[in-house]
Amino acid sequence: MSVRRILLLVVLWLATVSIAYAEQNLQVGHYNIHYMALPSTFLTPAIAHNYGIERTAYTGFLNIVVQDLNQPGKPMVPVAISGIATNILDARFKLKFREIREGSSIYYLAECPYRDTEEIRFQLVIRKDNDLNTTLDFSQKFFND
Repeated sequence: MSVRRILLLVVLWLATVSIAYAEQNLQVGHYNIHYMALPSTFLTPAIAHNYGIERTAYTGFLNIVVQDLNQPGKPMVPVAISGIATNILDARFKLKFREIREGSSIYYLAECPYRDTEEIRFQLVIRKDNDLNTTLDFSQKFFND
């Protein structure tokens, strides 16, 4: 099994078992947007290294997946995504998303800094052709291990 497939399985597993860091989703038209933010320490060192994610007690990562509900099998689809992360002191950090493709899976990863027990607000813009143009605002509280 490839390291990428393992990362996808780990991320999906974390989404189903984690209460504090639960995956969320938003339906916009016929698209379902899955999103979650987790501390990078949830990843094994090998997986973090493979994806170039800094695995520290002060780095979080976001995982975004967009599915087209109108297509058979509800496939993941490529999108344009950008955004910022803001902490309670209004310090802003521009998010740099990387598209990851593994077989038919398409997902987007970005990193963001945080401090212990800090709540980060994420403001994302997600676009796909002329069919999807939406904003996604959510907050996530991060804790250090």
